[in-house]
Amino acid sequence: MSTNESARLDPAFEPIVVPLRRDEQGAIRVSGTRLLLDLVVRRFQEGATPESIVEFYDGLALADVYAVLSYYLRHTDEIDSYLRRRETEAREVRERIEAAQPPRPNLRAAVIARARAMAGEQAHAPAD
Repeated sequence: MSTNESARLDPAFEPIVVPLRRDEQGAIRVSGTRLLLDLVVRRFQEGATPESIVEFYDGLALADVYAVLSYYLRHTDEIDSYLRRRETEAREVRERIEAAQPPRPNLRAAVIARARAMAGEQAHAPAD
């Protein structure tokens, strides 16, 4: 076999581009999708396989999930720190929203009563 033939049969080893991008708000998403890195990593941490992650989230390519998870496994400390920061930011936003709402001590009971009343009205409504 000549050197040229051998070179054509050998696989080319090229660096793999990690398909991640940072959006306008600073969140990291899988490139070409709106899917947050947070969701892919959490599913993986819960025991999901790359194949099941692709099945669960439309628009993901299996090779991209493997590349993202490979990046995560090589940069676990940095990604885990990013995820903790995101959780803290989400909690702070949730607390601000909740603090801005008026107190509604019986909200759950009122919603349940309203739902039951509406169900009762529908049961007694004349059929068309």
